[in-house]
Amino acid sequence: MLKIKRFSNAILSNITVHLKKDENLILLGSNGAGKSTLAKVACGIIDSDRVELFGEKLEHLGAKKRAEFINYIPPKLEIFDDYISLREYLELSRLYSSLNVDEAISLLNLDALADKPCKTLSSGEQQLTMLASSILHNAKLTIFDEPTANLDPSKTLQVYEMLKSDVIKNRIIITHDLNLAHKLGYKILYMQEGEVEFFDENKKFFEASNLEKLFGSSIKHIDGYFVVNL
Repeated sequence: MLKIKRFSNAILSNITVHLKKDENLILLGSNGAGKSTLAKVACGIIDSDRVELFGEKLEHLGAKKRAEFINYIPPKLEIFDDYISLREYLELSRLYSSLNVDEAISLLNLDALADKPCKTLSSGEQQLTMLASSILHNAKLTIFDEPTANLDPSKTLQVYEMLKSDVIKNRIIITHDLNLAHKLGYKILYMQEGEVEFFDENKKFFEASNLEKLFGSSIKHIDGYFVVNL
C-alpha cells in the first residue's frame, strides 16, 4: 500500500517504511522528531522519488490519481475566506465518498454549525470539520495529523470511534496521545530526531521494557492507561 525507501533530507535520515494492504499506522515521537515531515513526504507535499502508493510511484501520479490515493489532514484548519461556511467547505471537500454533505454533517453531529463561517468555529469544532472533510474526500489512504488535538473528552471519543470504524479506509494517525495509540491497536512507528527508532506491532511497543527504553520513568501504566509520571 505504502512504501518509502531510504528517504533522507535535512530533517529525516534514511527512513524506510512499508505498509501492507489494509494496514493502519500510528506515528509517534517527540516534538520536532519529523512526524509531520514524513507525512508530507508520503503524500507528495515534499517531493521524493522514494515513495510508492498502491504499487505506483508517487512522482508519476497526476493530481487526480494522487487525490484518489492519499489525503493529508493537517493539525489545524486553514481558511482564507472569512465567510465560507462549514457546509460550503465540505461541499468543496467531497470527491469519492458515497455520502452526501448533509450525511457527513449529521454523522459528526455538526448540524447546528452547518451554516456558520468556518473561521468562527472553535478549534475543536474545526477538528471535527476536517474529519468530516476526510470522510467526504474518501481517499484510499488518509493521514491525520493530531486529529484529537483541542478536543474535549466527548469529542475525543467521537473521533476515536470514527477512526475505528469502516467509514474511513486506510489511515495513518500522527499523535502524542499514547492512550489513543494503545486503544486503536494499529502498528506503530516511533521517531526520534528524524530517525525511525521503533517500527513494529502495537503490542510490542507497549511492552514495559520498550516504554522504559523510549520514555524512561516519565510514563506510568495504571489500570490500562498511560499517564505522565508527575
